[in-house]
Amino acid sequence: MSAHTTALLGALAGALLGSSSLQAAEALKAVGAGEGQLDIVAWPGYIERGESDKSYDWVSQFEKDSGCKVNVKTAATSDEMVSLMAKGGYDLVTASGDASLRLIYGKRVQPIDTALIPNWKGLDPRLKDAPWYVVDGKTYGTPYQWGPNVLMYNTDVFKQSPTSWSVVFEAQDLADGKPNKGRVQAYDGPIYIADAALYLKTKQPELGIGDPYQLTEPQYAAVLDLLRKQHALVHRYWHDTTVQMSDFKNEGVVASGAWPYQVNALQLEKQPIASTVPVEGATGWADTTMLHAEAKHPNCAYKWMDWSMSPKVQGDVAAWFGSLPAVPAGCKESELLGAEGCKVNGFDNFDKIAFWKTPQAEGGKFVPYSRWTQDYIAIMGGR
Repeated sequence: MSAHTTALLGALAGALLGSSSLQAAEALKAVGAGEGQLDIVAWPGYIERGESDKSYDWVSQFEKDSGCKVNVKTAATSDEMVSLMAKGGYDLVTASGDASLRLIYGKRVQPIDTALIPNWKGLDPRLKDAPWYVVDGKTYGTPYQWGPNVLMYNTDVFKQSPTSWSVVFEAQDLADGKPNKGRVQAYDGPIYIADAALYLKTKQPELGIGDPYQLTEPQYAAVLDLLRKQHALVHRYWHDTTVQMSDFKNEGVVASGAWPYQVNALQLEKQPIASTVPVEGATGWADTTMLHAEAKHPNCAYKWMDWSMSPKVQGDVAAWFGSLPAVPAGCKESELLGAEGCKVNGFDNFDKIAFWKTPQAEGGKFVPYSRWTQDYIAIMGGR
């Protein structure tokens, strides 16, 4: 069993079991002096200090103003984030919706007091009280960014934008007349089952799929069948953004689900890359900066949460990652994003995205996430 697979199973077990011995730190009543450092688990490209490109730096000024040195541990999947938060030693995590509920129910994160975050007032109303971070009336973190999982493709192969996810799911000849086998990728995470479900929702309407995260046994069986057939086509199950970008440049990969981050980075390198949201729609993520139940640096954490919701930071992150700000004023406050940046990145597509969330059994009606994890590991292994 690979280390990645072991981490997946460990994350799942830890999240589902929770921990009765975990004691949440006492909630802050007011934000005081910083503790001198801050440890964050984040998606790649989410927290930049000018090392990738000196224009993109929203850490240095924060450190100067707050006295809190920022340390970042990047994670490639939600399961890895859950595993790292279970081990502890971190203050904050930029959790997507397929991790946030596991962290909440596993008692890995604590509720926050939004009154201690002045920039909260700028939050996009569409994200207010969203079920992936607000539970039983308690708010578990500050919304950070959101966006779709796009279809990234090579423009030398596709002279016109592909219109369907079928190019990665079904065996076929692509626009250059060559088969797609070995030239497409799939995401290395159980949540990718929802991408296949979303495709079948349109492709096979007789299955009656509504929510791609709530699958009945017959629907789930059809989705797994599609993913098993896809296995023969897949060049790699990607989770490392750098490796995926290298595969598009050097390994002949021409189409895959991806984040706007990889699209932006490859275009900056003048690679023949573009992206689209096909007719079936897209899954996506709305990420929340969540506070560890035992955060050692809560004052620095609150200072960062407020800073992260400031309009300029929101706009700069969106410009770098290709995402959308959780604070609409970020659309206007960032020179890096530009006047049309939010429109280009899909600010008006919120209602078209099936946002990541943790599949729940709901009394046995649907297949739970534990099954998704076991079955997807088997599929990636060719079983």
